[in-house]
Amino acid sequence: MDLSVDRTASGREYKVNDISQTGLWTELALAKMEMRSLETVRTKYGPNHPLKGAKITVSIDVTTPARVLIKTLNNLGAEVRVCSRGTHSTNDYAAAAIIAGDCASVFAWNGQTPREYVWCMERALDWGQRGGPDLIIDDGGDITRLICEGIKAEKMYEKTGQLPDLSSRGTEDPKLQVMLTNIRDGLKSDSQRFHRMKERLVGVSGMTTHGIQMLWKMQADGTFLEAIGINDSPIKRMWDNWYGTRLSLVEGLRRAFTGDSIAEKAAVVCGYGEVGKGCADALKEARAKVFVTENSPDYAFDALVDGFPVKPIDDFISMADFVVTTTDYKDGITVEHMRKMKNNAVICSIGQFDNDIDMEELETYPGVRRITINPQTDKWYFPETNTGVIVLAEGRMMNLGCATGHPSFVESCPYTDHVIGLLELWKLKDGRTDA
Repeated sequence: MDLSVDRTASGREYKVNDISQTGLWTELALAKMEMRSLETVRTKYGPNHPLKGAKITVSIDVTTPARVLIKTLNNLGAEVRVCSRGTHSTNDYAAAAIIAGDCASVFAWNGQTPREYVWCMERALDWGQRGGPDLIIDDGGDITRLICEGIKAEKMYEKTGQLPDLSSRGTEDPKLQVMLTNIRDGLKSDSQRFHRMKERLVGVSGMTTHGIQMLWKMQADGTFLEAIGINDSPIKRMWDNWYGTRLSLVEGLRRAFTGDSIAEKAAVVCGYGEVGKGCADALKEARAKVFVTENSPDYAFDALVDGFPVKPIDDFISMADFVVTTTDYKDGITVEHMRKMKNNAVICSIGQFDNDIDMEELETYPGVRRITINPQTDKWYFPETNTGVIVLAEGRMMNLGCATGHPSFVESCPYTDHVIGLLELWKLKDGRTDA
């Protein structure tokens, strides 16, 4: 993708896969009908425009429900710039529909490289001379991490003249490598960019476990500002993590294989938190034979009580027809695991941070061949056997890479939490505490 900003006739900035691919407006109307809690927010707060003047950056799954959220923010008076919260978390037609509806500036497309992904985040944070956004919705934690790393680098550069170390522990993450590279390259020309952003920023509404843990750490370090973690909302954890994956996992599997049967096949779910529970339930309802791997004794006990056999991954790997990772446990599935799997076994991830499946090791395996079966569905052949495994969405979030994400009704609850969180944070701008 050419990394240059496009503009609509009205001057709104964007970068999407295909501006003409706007999808069905009927789908948007149905989504609005399903998202009744957001409709209630618009009805109750909209006439007073409580977010008037707010510049909001939104990092989220760019889907049809996201357009309803963005339109709600518009109704409450806000201006919005949007990027995806992952390299494979965009429905291209939804991104185009947001531009066509003139709701927000959007920088998102499905199947981004790490460089493209970080570029989109930087565009979503770019409010010109305004110095950055007033508020942020951060679904995945990456856009918060970008700001945090920028602040840390600027402090270090001001104190010692030292640039970010791209070889330090933890920087093997390709996205973080790109973030640090861009921060390093921008320091000499503007060494206060992220500090200005911090000074303007009123607060963040965060929605993932990892992102919330990062916010707590930054708060302890004195690095960041006010934040509301809606991830701890019982509605969010149950609806989004459990019910959402329960509905979108099987949709992604069936779309990737044009309806291939799941029944009577062996499915291994790696992890049994809320997301893992939803995946196991979905596969069980599809009549698969479900097995669970889990490191936590508490969660392993939950799986046993729910009737699922629990063992280490090595005990299940050779019998698996499907392997679904949910844990964000780095390199939980390695090439050695893949070489032990059946021919045409399917591997996919529904975890947040794209690191469960060691794709780098697979891509660099000597003699490996990659054949695309369907979009986001690839078979990788090992040279020793000329057999191999099928990987969905390049090892990233398959329920968005191969399907359309969580249903509108499920997303309505956490998105409403986001809006209420922003309303509370926006009061802090003037030191207000009234309702």
